[in-house]
Amino acid sequence: MPILTPLSLVVGVLLENVGHQLLFLVPWLFAFMTFAGSLSMNFEAIKSLKKYPAVIFIAIAFLHLLMPVWAYFVSTIIFDDHLLTIGFVLAVAIPTGVTSFIWVSICRGHLVLCLAIILIDTLLSPIVIPALLHIVVGQTIKIDTTGLILDLLWMIVVPSIVGVALNEFTKGNIAVTLGKKLAPFSKLSLFSIVMINSSAIAPYMKNISWELVGVILVVFVLAVSGYVFCLALGHILWKDTSIITMFVFTGGMRNIAVGVVIATTYFPAKTVMPVVFGMLFQQVLASLFSRVIEKYQLKYGERLQT
Repeated sequence: MPILTPLSLVVGVLLENVGHQLLFLVPWLFAFMTFAGSLSMNFEAIKSLKKYPAVIFIAIAFLHLLMPVWAYFVSTIIFDDHLLTIGFVLAVAIPTGVTSFIWVSICRGHLVLCLAIILIDTLLSPIVIPALLHIVVGQTIKIDTTGLILDLLWMIVVPSIVGVALNEFTKGNIAVTLGKKLAPFSKLSLFSIVMINSSAIAPYMKNISWELVGVILVVFVLAVSGYVFCLALGHILWKDTSIITMFVFTGGMRNIAVGVVIATTYFPAKTVMPVVFGMLFQQVLASLFSRVIEKYQLKYGERLQT
């Protein structure tokens, strides 16, 4: 993932004419990705609402309130460009990444709570994202809210519900049988989405400028700060290291592919830059912070859980 994602971006920039011809495939590819990822989820995760309502509320608030405000503040100070500001806010306002479940599992985090947040955040996206974008966009750019909501329903909500329902109906068997078979194609779909959508930023990538370097650096800072904020906030709020681990990855990772689709569909090409560059760092940072979490658990695990 850390190697092939940036490589897909480079290929997309080099083959920009091909990418433009294939844009119609992106919503279908994303719907397939969401469906494949949802086959491992079940409605059991929703029961976490009763046991951990405060944790879930704080996680959702962090994803869609604290980080968008932080991104808006940083981007407006550094760049005098409203399109880039929209891009930075969109990059952190999109739902948490489904792949956060993998890292939470690797680092022995709270899996059920992680699934609950992914599912709830995904289902809330057609409401939260258009609302946030309307606040940030203002009157300078018109946005087709109805089209955006319908796209989010089609790409995220409907495939998620179908995948979860199939998992429930088969009592988890479909995740083992069909889910494992679809996993490689899901990865290929992600790389294809990156490649196709990165054609939109080709004009900016071909002419390397200080603004481009600045955008990449700010994307990196925002991505790192998301993990750091989560670890610091989690340490203050909770004693259970499994919850803190879960919070770090669900708060640090994003479903960037859906952000790229929204940016390319509803905004000028420049808005895509902060979103698509997030793909350069996401898996690399997740790997880095998995090491940080391991050390954190060794140092604070016993003290926090006693």
